[in-house]
Amino acid sequence: MNWSIKIAQVANIPIKVHITFFLILGLSAAQWAGRGDDPIFGGLFGIVLMLALFLCVTLHELGHSLMARFFGIDTREILLMPLGGVAQINKNPEKPLHEFLIAVAGPLVNVVIAAILLLIIGIHPDLSLANLLLDGSGLTRLTNDMSPTGLIYWLLTANVSLVLFNLIPAFPLDGGRMLRALLAMRLGMPKATQIASGIGQALAIGLGVYGFLSGNWVLALVAVFVFVGASQETSTAQAKTVLITRKVGDAYNKHAISLQNGDRISRVVDYLLTSYQPDFAVVFGNRLLGIVTREDVMRALAIQPNDCYVSEIMNRAVFKLNAADTLDDAREKMGAQNVRVAAVYDGEQFLGLLSQEDISEAFAILTFVNRHQQLRAISAQT
Repeated sequence: MNWSIKIAQVANIPIKVHITFFLILGLSAAQWAGRGDDPIFGGLFGIVLMLALFLCVTLHELGHSLMARFFGIDTREILLMPLGGVAQINKNPEKPLHEFLIAVAGPLVNVVIAAILLLIIGIHPDLSLANLLLDGSGLTRLTNDMSPTGLIYWLLTANVSLVLFNLIPAFPLDGGRMLRALLAMRLGMPKATQIASGIGQALAIGLGVYGFLSGNWVLALVAVFVFVGASQETSTAQAKTVLITRKVGDAYNKHAISLQNGDRISRVVDYLLTSYQPDFAVVFGNRLLGIVTREDVMRALAIQPNDCYVSEIMNRAVFKLNAADTLDDAREKMGAQNVRVAAVYDGEQFLGLLSQEDISEAFAILTFVNRHQQLRAISAQT
């Protein structure tokens, strides 16, 4: 099931909201409905206020996305969730400076928004920011006031909070990426990722303990999100370090069973029962016609009673990889296109298929081999 809904597209970047996003709209409406004399107006104000906040979050993510595009990196989509937004860029920047600038672009957008809100406050004839800052109760009153003035001050506070929160040096927050970029300029990306992820996980544990002891379950949930994000970033960096050492031509299945255009589904069922191969290339001579996967066969068996030809169910739009690409390049490209299996070519010659599972298997084997070689080297030194 697709849990996200597309609501807009900006600069060819799809903007989607996760279905759980509507929960926070309801919570905001319920919170503000209890204030004032008119619960309907209060509920509507809460929804408008939350939508305005997530507009700021969307602009924040667009800042990341457009800066990434400046460096030749596309963004798959921007996804809005109850805890914030995520710009899903197709790959991590190769240069630390690029990563730093992409990371800092988001908070800078919120700084600009806050500056614009301050300008609006400054030209308002009935407001004095200096007096409000000196009188904390005045600022608190305005941020709880269900009026345009209260909305402006609430958004100002929220944008300042977004900047400060995102500068925390913990993955997957912007501050963690900025820290890694700065460390990578001196230590290299693998070591920088290890240090930055360790700092992020330590901070996450501290936030989680504080949130649990204080009863702040939102903070505890954010801590879990930060801890998991730091762990995933470490895993991604480790995979990159290993997979960059081997080519696609080293890992595709050179002994795969292939299908002919005239084969029927019953033959594929036989292959599925007697081999571990889940994906099959349909070929005519040395030319690839399409791909049939286990899922294609199961779907066809469920809706078609006859033993149809594989050409009727095969996928003709096949994503292509070059045999000279590294396995890390393949992982990033397939992830960007959201494909599980791709065709491997050497120039115009079709060689075979490579799946996400093949890449994972190659990573596991190469990691084991590297560890074994390191142990042998240590043993030889002692």
